[in-house]
Amino acid sequence: MTQDDALATLAALAHPTRLDAFRLLVRHEPDGLPTGALVAASGLTQSTFSTHLAVLAKAGLVVARKSGRQQVQRADLDRLRALMTFLARDCCEGRAELCDPLLADLACC
Repeated sequence: MTQDDALATLAALAHPTRLDAFRLLVRHEPDGLPTGALVAASGLTQSTFSTHLAVLAKAGLVVARKSGRQQVQRADLDRLRALMTFLARDCCEGRAELCDPLLADLACC
């Protein structure tokens, strides 16, 4: 992941509606959720929510697939992993002892 990719991904998540939607999709992996369920969970109109969904999709965080007559949205966990790896490597500068507390926090939950 490049710095520009990381910035675009972080910018997409830097809105409460988009972050909530992405977190909800992560919790529903690997099946994903129909777009209508995401809209309902957001409390927004479909047109307003679709704008947020488009931002997440453009950043590579959400992928849609057709299932019958519905669009099912899924979180792209590879993109999330790439962002987290980029941040950890960049911030820790290859020094594992700096990232150990982070890894310990992740392992406990």
